[in-house]
Amino acid sequence: MSTGLSERARESLPETVAKAAAEQPRAAAALGAALSSGPSHAYLFRGPHGSGKRAVARAFSAELLAAGADDPEGARRRALMNPSPHPDLVWLRPAGAQHMIDDVREQVIRASVYRPFEGRRRVFVIEAAEAMRDESQNSLLKTLEEPPAFAHLILLSSEPEALLETIASRCQSVEFQPLTAAAIESRLMGSSNTDAGCAIEPGGVAAAARLAAGDLERGTFLISERGRQMREQVRACMAAAVDGDLSRSPWKAILSGAEAVGEDAEAEAREVLQADADAAGRRSAKEVTDGARRAGRRRRTDVLDLGLALCAAWLRDVASVCAGAEEVVFNSDSLDELRRQAGEVRLSRVADAVALVAETRRGLDLNVSEELALETLFFRLEALLAAPMSCES
Repeated sequence: MSTGLSERARESLPETVAKAAAEQPRAAAALGAALSSGPSHAYLFRGPHGSGKRAVARAFSAELLAAGADDPEGARRRALMNPSPHPDLVWLRPAGAQHMIDDVREQVIRASVYRPFEGRRRVFVIEAAEAMRDESQNSLLKTLEEPPAFAHLILLSSEPEALLETIASRCQSVEFQPLTAAAIESRLMGSSNTDAGCAIEPGGVAAAARLAAGDLERGTFLISERGRQMREQVRACMAAAVDGDLSRSPWKAILSGAEAVGEDAEAEAREVLQADADAAGRRSAKEVTDGARRAGRRRRTDVLDLGLALCAAWLRDVASVCAGAEEVVFNSDSLDELRRQAGEVRLSRVADAVALVAETRRGLDLNVSEELALETLFFRLEALLAAPMSCES
């Protein structure tokens, strides 16, 4: 069954929304109805990370602001920019692990009572809404219950169960599904062809699309230079474990790669927070530093978890080759190495190895030593996989 928009649905939607929601027909139908019959005051875009909520929210916001504007095309164009210079579009994203309470109060709750600078509407988007503390959510409740007629709130959440029920129940839900591997591959092929820094072989794009697990942002990372390095680091680690040669501590490359990505995220967050502090004077130097460090740590942890997820995917692929099911392999650009390793291990032990990786991923949530956790994992994997064996279960 196709997950794309029908021609009829596409024709009834503004081009901006139709393009952004091309792989989300249910969301497109809901938003198309809203634009034709009159939008609600609050929406909750709920669905997995990387399913396109942010792009659809930007397109929907642009259409809300274009309606009734003196220059609809100009309003739409400015609203679609990232960051947007449109004075009636407020886009709030957490710079660290959580939204700052003062940011929610100042930029959304208090700002929502002021009439639009242009046109008929103001739009407030809260990205990663689950990152609001309970205090912030409770403060937002009155705005959701008694919003000004011109204000529209859009909450984006990959973990809607973390929102207070009183918040979720006052928003119209718009559901997003994980993207298919084919949809992600199509998007990634476009970016790899237009971005010189992402130029990779089609086989690598196809593999990244499968490994993305429905998350376009993960797929985009996997075809980036750092993402390709991480895939190579995982291949090296798994080869070393199967070959019984961990003398070079290959897991340290995964740790250093995650550290580098975290440093990039910290620098980016610091720039955003400092610009905000300079413009509005809302943050002290300590708050800027602490917020940037939290953002860096969160990104580092996310990438390290991705590295372990890639290890589990690699082991799954070895098991698939062992079972004679090469057509379902995720790392489709590494079949030769997968076949070699499949000839060295026993299928039942690969299943045990996947369980070890899952156990390590859970353990990282307990603030254990990451280096010790990975060292322990790969020596345990070596003990399971290194002995030469046939591919019989």
